[in-house]
Amino acid sequence: MVHEGRFAGIDIGSRSIELVLLNGGGPVHQVKVATTFDPLGQCGKILRGVDAERIVATGYGRKLFAEAFAQRNVVTITEIQAYALGATCLFPEAGTVLDIGGQDTKVISLQGNGKVSKFEMNDRCAAGTGKFLELMAAALQVPLEDFGEYSLGSNKRIQISSMCTVFAESEATSLMARGERAENIAMGLHLAIVQRTLSMLRRVGVNHPVVFAGGVAHNPCVRNLLEEQLGQSLIVPDDPDMLGALGAALHARGAPSGTAAR
Repeated sequence: MVHEGRFAGIDIGSRSIELVLLNGGGPVHQVKVATTFDPLGQCGKILRGVDAERIVATGYGRKLFAEAFAQRNVVTITEIQAYALGATCLFPEAGTVLDIGGQDTKVISLQGNGKVSKFEMNDRCAAGTGKFLELMAAALQVPLEDFGEYSLGSNKRIQISSMCTVFAESEATSLMARGERAENIAMGLHLAIVQRTLSMLRRVGVNHPVVFAGGVAHNPCVRNLLEEQLGQSLIVPDDPDMLGALGAALHARGAPSGTAAR
């Protein structure tokens, strides 16, 4: 049975899939699962028991999803649109959205009402993304969820010259062989990501306040370094992974920004 007045947004990313279900008052259900090697199977699992009048899909797997679930009244929008809508809904004052996900980085300049004035997206290389951090954490034998906090234990800042995953790992190994503290190497790797991100932000233009979303927004070292370099605090949603799915659900509902609960 389809529930009228319920609208779903699904964000199919390279590392995770998020679903948000809205009614007239705000989110009533949300869930996140790993993408795995069977994204459509994972989508099917999180859609079980979810009856919605309309589903809007975003993320890299949106077109595949729309074809596979065509009977569910599916519409697709770009990640840029979805993140802009989600950020403007939660934070109407937002000027810029920064999303660092598993395989890409997005910088979106907003002009109000969820509209995009300019954006840049790095989706051709995993350098500077969550995948880079994941591989570097594994190389230093630190759990990914602890990597940011671990890096904050550094006592000096060193320069990592390469953002290529293979060369950065080789450089980290060489530094360790010379007796450099692992925490300092970890900090250098975080600095490399932040410097790359700042270059994107400056090309697009930084309009404060900046909303920081995506899985890497959970990393306290990246957050601290960005705030230090930007000279202002970042706005981090309570669930930074869910921003794209929220924006997709808002598009499905066709509601003006500022109406969904945080």
